[in-house]
Amino acid sequence: MDEVQREQEGKNCKPRKLKNFMSIKTLLIVINCIFLAVGQIAGVMLVRIYFLHGGKRKWLQAFWLTAGFPILLLPIAISFAKRRKANKTETNRVLLTPKLILASAILGLLLGVCSYLYTFGMSYLPVSISSLLASTSLAFTAIFAYFIVKHKFTHYSVNAVVLMTFGSIILGLHMNGDRPKGESNRQYVLGFVMTIVGAALHGFLNAGVEYSHIKAGVAVTFDLVMQMQFLISMFSTLFCVVAMIINKDFQTIHREAEAFGLGQNKYYMILALSAIALQIMIIGNLGLIFSSSALLSGIFNSLLVPVQQIFAVMFLPESFNAEKWMALAMCLWGFASYFYGEYKASLKKVTKTKPDQV
Repeated sequence: MDEVQREQEGKNCKPRKLKNFMSIKTLLIVINCIFLAVGQIAGVMLVRIYFLHGGKRKWLQAFWLTAGFPILLLPIAISFAKRRKANKTETNRVLLTPKLILASAILGLLLGVCSYLYTFGMSYLPVSISSLLASTSLAFTAIFAYFIVKHKFTHYSVNAVVLMTFGSIILGLHMNGDRPKGESNRQYVLGFVMTIVGAALHGFLNAGVEYSHIKAGVAVTFDLVMQMQFLISMFSTLFCVVAMIINKDFQTIHREAEAFGLGQNKYYMILALSAIALQIMIIGNLGLIFSSSALLSGIFNSLLVPVQQIFAVMFLPESFNAEKWMALAMCLWGFASYFYGEYKASLKKVTKTKPDQV
């Protein structure tokens, strides 16, 4: 009798554990979405302000995208201390396997290239245009996720991709009205091309990060995610440092600060704040991929495009028109469609795991 009772309790415990797991996963997704939103909106605005007021160092801004990676040492150290206290035995400080370390190095170098491409685009294009072009990473993410990680599409996710893509196209219909004064045709075209190439590489990176954690061969935990994020950001930063040395950026930073349109103090303040904001963005983006999928990361990035337009109008000399309002509505519709599909899928998983009632 006791054995039957224990067996029944074990069966009843499974749906509770799954429900708790889904709640934690949902919380992680929400936190990473907040990080990504705050980091991307603030970071992009600060980078654009830097270029609008006389900043010229593209590799410097690419460097700041991940230069805040030492911040990750704090959550890594706290998590390690908690694991050590809980286990009360010898605890591994490094959870990454050699394959994951190699994958982090490769992804970090690619992230450095991607950072430069995006920075190049932001130096010549207004936020409304650069963010529009960057949102095409959703389409590239969907393609790479399908081929690399075999991500299955549902009609909800397809609907979200289509709606957000059309929303971006609508924004593109009013591009000429926001063209910066004094920009040459060559600079404008280069900004377009570099940003689109950066979006393609970003899509590949999203799928690559998801693939690496699927093939990790170890349990994907918070500690593992933080350590991998640390390595990816570190290798990206080192790549940009080498490029800055070759480009002699370090020798010109002081002169650029003295000539900055908003003053020397604000120059360094903008650099510091952009480093923090952009690192928060990287943490949110990678964390969202680990806690959900590369496709959700791409969709959420596209959702932020029209939101970015609103902030650009509020704080930068850019306009907001009917096309941008329509794009905002389509992006919100697409995002709601995706989350509704994920909600229904999670309900099906819970239903399938419920034991038959006796």
